[in-house]
Amino acid sequence: MKTHTSTSDFMGHPKGLLYLFFAELWERFSFYGMRALLVLYMTKHLLYSDEMSFGVYAAYMSLVYVTPMIGGILADKILGFRKAILLGGVLMALGHFLLTFEQPVFFYGSLALIIVGNGFFKPNISSFVGNLYEQGDVRRDAGFTIFYMGINIGGAVAPLACAWFAETYGWHYGFVLAGIGMLLGLLVFQRGLKNNTFQDKGLVTNKELYNESIFGIKKGNAIIIAAFLSVPIFALIVRFHQFEHYLVWVVSLFLIGYISYILKQVSKTEKKRLLVAVYFTVLYTLFSAIFEQAGSSLTLFADRNVNLVGMNAAGTNSINSGFIILLAIPFSILWTFLSRINKNPNSVIKFGLGLFFLGLGFVIFGMSANQVDDFAKTPMFYLIVGYLVLTIGELFLSPIGLSKMTELSPVKYVAFIMGVWFSANFYGHYFAGKIAKLTSVSEGDLGIFSTGFFGEITQFITGMSNSVILEKEIIFQQLYSYVSVYASFGVITLFVGILVIVFSVPIKNMMHKIH
Repeated sequence: MKTHTSTSDFMGHPKGLLYLFFAELWERFSFYGMRALLVLYMTKHLLYSDEMSFGVYAAYMSLVYVTPMIGGILADKILGFRKAILLGGVLMALGHFLLTFEQPVFFYGSLALIIVGNGFFKPNISSFVGNLYEQGDVRRDAGFTIFYMGINIGGAVAPLACAWFAETYGWHYGFVLAGIGMLLGLLVFQRGLKNNTFQDKGLVTNKELYNESIFGIKKGNAIIIAAFLSVPIFALIVRFHQFEHYLVWVVSLFLIGYISYILKQVSKTEKKRLLVAVYFTVLYTLFSAIFEQAGSSLTLFADRNVNLVGMNAAGTNSINSGFIILLAIPFSILWTFLSRINKNPNSVIKFGLGLFFLGLGFVIFGMSANQVDDFAKTPMFYLIVGYLVLTIGELFLSPIGLSKMTELSPVKYVAFIMGVWFSANFYGHYFAGKIAKLTSVSEGDLGIFSTGFFGEITQFITGMSNSVILEKEIIFQQLYSYVSVYASFGVITLFVGILVIVFSVPIKNMMHKIH
């Protein structure tokens, strides 16, 4: 069992983790700051309907996580991690700053810049973290948990800070603050490069291919040009999000084709491990579809149906990240301790527990309706406790998934497979948008979870019956729609989590000594 790969001078981990930690922290500050404002900005400032806002949000968030597959391939084949991260950061910073202009062309163009930039930044900085550790290094899960804490420090501070700026000075000042966060992330990463912290890691993968000419332009430079030229295409997809399902089919066919190609190139052991990576990605898709209600329907639920104390609806997006900051280090210490005494649960069981706690968190959101007041407002206590429980689920699954994908991936394809992992967020956000739309109601229509089996589940968890709610004002019907969706999907996710744990052994065997 390996314990060290390099000089350990940052919490017992390679020094490079420190720079990647802070680079990701500031990048996530920009991302989550903007995300917290986006749905509220569209419904309150641009005056989009809930359905339109959910559609744009889902399309944007889906595409943010499909482009990492492309960015991962280009980093694997040509760019290397370093150049890909720098290119992605520049594109994302431009996107945040352009959101300060109100015209629709700038609004959708800004979202597109962030989409393309994230494709280069996100998979490669995560792969870079994995590159700091050798296979079998017991510090890997703990290192990714620390890295994940950096993500969520940015995620906790940004919604509060950007929401305050937006509320005090105007929406666009909130977006500017997000852009500044991205620039700070780039500066931290550049400082790490200047200090030679990463030594020979993350360099251009194939210099000959990078310098090879195409139409008189080096391929490396051509990629940069192509990245900017793709922006209008993604802007149109977000604008006309109704056609996003065609993109789902295109991405699915691409994934099936390229993964099939990789399976033919690798050994039997690598093949089995890769199939486990795909299985984990499917589970993460379900997790993401439920979890990502946080940025859409849960934000509006908090705004309309929760007695908020000490923060506004945008600020509630920081609750999850705040809990991660509190719990990430204890979880990191826990995994290291359990490894030393050979009691660390295998990754498959951790995934099952992640889904179980996620489902339980949404059941708690549903339970809030038991204490609804005369204004259709529920206690903030349930919102906080629900976020605490689903955060525990997230720590069982998300950082562990990041860690395992770098281990399960064939070395030649690690950045692409990390992109596949993030494609779960593409599918997750696509389905999250569909789920969010289920919470939109018109008077007299309570949604698909108001009757039958799920109607009974809703009544049991929420204490609200559809017959009584139909006689009340529309605001109570809206509350019922929220909690019925949360309670029903919470139960479904709980059940799936239990099944994953029960059938964990054959999946574990396919991982071939990867824990």
